[in-house]
Amino acid sequence: MPRAFSALLLASLLGPSSLACAASAESAPAELPDTPQPQKAVQTAEPCPAGSGAQSTAAVPGKAAADASSPAGPATAPTPCTPHPPSNYWFSRFLTGPAVKPLTPQEKARLAVRNVLDPFNALTILAEAGIAVGADAHSPYGPGMAGFGRHVGVSFTQDLTGEFLCTFLIPSVMHQDPHYHRMPNAPIPRRVLHSMTQVFWTQGDNGRGMVNYADLVGAAASDEINNLYVPHRETNLPATTERWGIGIATAPIDNFVSEFLPDVARHIHVQVVVIQRIINQVAKTDSPSQP
Repeated sequence: MPRAFSALLLASLLGPSSLACAASAESAPAELPDTPQPQKAVQTAEPCPAGSGAQSTAAVPGKAAADASSPAGPATAPTPCTPHPPSNYWFSRFLTGPAVKPLTPQEKARLAVRNVLDPFNALTILAEAGIAVGADAHSPYGPGMAGFGRHVGVSFTQDLTGEFLCTFLIPSVMHQDPHYHRMPNAPIPRRVLHSMTQVFWTQGDNGRGMVNYADLVGAAASDEINNLYVPHRETNLPATTERWGIGIATAPIDNFVSEFLPDVARHIHVQVVVIQRIINQVAKTDSPSQP
């Protein structure tokens, strides 16, 4: 009786599994125990440990008590696991684009449509149009709500033209990746140079370097199309060339934002996507494509 009481007290301190082991040790006869019935292993998805692959090794539930006395120890079996995503995955994917496979033309078209319909894009255009018409009632768009509506319509059309050419058409024809690819582990001078050279030399769908046709050719084609409907702007070749040159010279600003803003956001804990989209849209509306 004291042995049973001691075993019960010890098992209550060690947990339910030890209680089962103690009970079986107390009541089992002296001869060898029967072969335990096979039990179906239950696999559950667990996070992968650092540096592991797609599977991890965990103890099979239900067999720890049966195999505790065996020399080999508890039986183990591979179980599926879910890899830990990087801590900044939620915005790094937005900034650098897919790294697994190149975008198809359909995906590039969806990316262009998403950029045009982005709520931050709409808010920036509306705010810029309201400020411009309010500050100058004698602008080419006219005063009041009518001028505001014309300004918004022209800005949306310019944005749609630029996204169609620079995000969908030219990257699809030339097999160019429309995303900007960061260099977060490089020294700052190298990253600054990378942001500037990305205007002229970017990455193709095959991962190799190529001429940035979207920026160089797309900006010129978009400005020529804008000459057809933007009111009261100079449409001759010198004026168009000047606007194109200013646009190329200011294009690294957007790359600087994409390159360095995540580092700043990581330290001050801000919503980097929100800030980047606002800055990008302000830089876009301040480009020389406007009259």
